[in-house]
Amino acid sequence: MSEEMKRTGNEEYSLNDDRRVRTLSPGALVVRRFLRNRVAVTGLVILIAMFLFSFVGGAISPYKEDQLFYRSDFQRKQYASVKENTELRYVEASKNSFPSVARAKFVLAAKKGDTEFKAKKINYRIETGGEGFYTIYEEDAAEPVAFATYDIISSSTSKETLPFSLQYEMESAHMSGADSFTWEGEEYLIDEAGTVRRGEEEIGYASRYAVQASMSDVFLTREFKEALIESVSSGDTTFLYTDSTGTEAEYTITHDAATETWKVLQKVETKVFDSYHKPTKEHILGTDKNGMDMLTRLMYGGRVSLYIGFIVVIIESVIGVILGGISGYCGGWVDNLIMRIVDIFYCIPSMPLIIILGAAMDAMRVDPQIRMVYLMLILGFFGWPGIARLVRGQILSLREQEFMVAAEASGIRASRRIFKHLIPNVIPQLIVTMTMSLGSTIITEATLSFLGLGVKFPFASWGNIINDVNDTYVLTNYWFIWIPAGFCLLATVLAFNLVGDGLRDAFDPKMKR
Repeated sequence: MSEEMKRTGNEEYSLNDDRRVRTLSPGALVVRRFLRNRVAVTGLVILIAMFLFSFVGGAISPYKEDQLFYRSDFQRKQYASVKENTELRYVEASKNSFPSVARAKFVLAAKKGDTEFKAKKINYRIETGGEGFYTIYEEDAAEPVAFATYDIISSSTSKETLPFSLQYEMESAHMSGADSFTWEGEEYLIDEAGTVRRGEEEIGYASRYAVQASMSDVFLTREFKEALIESVSSGDTTFLYTDSTGTEAEYTITHDAATETWKVLQKVETKVFDSYHKPTKEHILGTDKNGMDMLTRLMYGGRVSLYIGFIVVIIESVIGVILGGISGYCGGWVDNLIMRIVDIFYCIPSMPLIIILGAAMDAMRVDPQIRMVYLMLILGFFGWPGIARLVRGQILSLREQEFMVAAEASGIRASRRIFKHLIPNVIPQLIVTMTMSLGSTIITEATLSFLGLGVKFPFASWGNIINDVNDTYVLTNYWFIWIPAGFCLLATVLAFNLVGDGLRDAFDPKMKR
């Protein structure tokens, strides 16, 4: 340092000074240029906020991604049906003992008043036991194969069908006006209403109304059936019934004129999904159609979208750097071969093919987690040609420069020259391209998920969250379903593009310092 400099108290540093070299280092210049770009810094802040929202927010959320929430609601469910019987019903002694062909022949014979008919080379005879009651025998057999009646005979104690012979004795006694009959050595009493008792125990009853439960595990008692038939006969549209346990239920009766059937709906308290719940303190952004917390789904959806974006770009970059580096450095027939492969990939209609593959995975019912892996591999496999061309072009311009001639003269092997000397000089342009590709990849994934061909339930992504808006009613009434997801998607893609633009400007050596 000169005496004059010491006297003035000023300090100056030459270009060889360590501190001056650090100030002028390429990395520091890139960072300085980037930070001076306010738009790029804004994009970076948005990205940091989205990463914190998706990864930290999902970790501290009190709810799980697929946690369901329920509410109690009163619904009317079909409980039973009632129909007045106006046609003959057949009761068979055994299964298929009186087939449909024989029934058709019997109807014709009964209308003509015949006592015999023939079906499938079998002769049958008919005995009439009263108005609307027919016993059918096979040829000279003593025991009937079936009987036909307008009455419906039901058990009073269970859903099981009464034995054929007991039903026959019941109907015979009922139609003849008898007050008792004997079956298997025991005496049964029968009243005018068709109710059969064995001592004090009620066994069964006959009715012209067919009352059937909608659920196979539901048994309708005779008291309920009689109350229901009385309400139907009176033209009532509702009725209350209290069962033996003291439980009261409300029923609604609707008439189907086409089938002449009355449908009985029961009003019951049911546990249902808390779908499309408005935003509350517990659910800040409400719930979706499956009763899941929307804020938590948004957080986990951001994770999936960002995961897919980064992994796809990494796959594209690895394939593109390797093939582009080899093509640009080797030249000749190797370059021609790789570039022709790139041209082939550019000609492939990737989006229609991805849609076809998505539909095929739907048909094969691929597991949603495995489906995400396939989605990332497919998108990465179709996206590398652009990066390969970028790397090839950069290497073609770099391989003839002095430092590469010196590396070759030093005897360094080709693979080391490519990946240790050429590729690092391509990294700045590669980083910009990767950053810009992240936004387009996230948009592609969101589009496929919106179409139902990407990420599948129960996993969330911003695309399949917006897919909930499947009609105009949801679009106009449940804004909290699609606006937050759309905003997150827009902000993230815009931020990646802003950061990419900022990096491109920062890496540009022609910019003014």
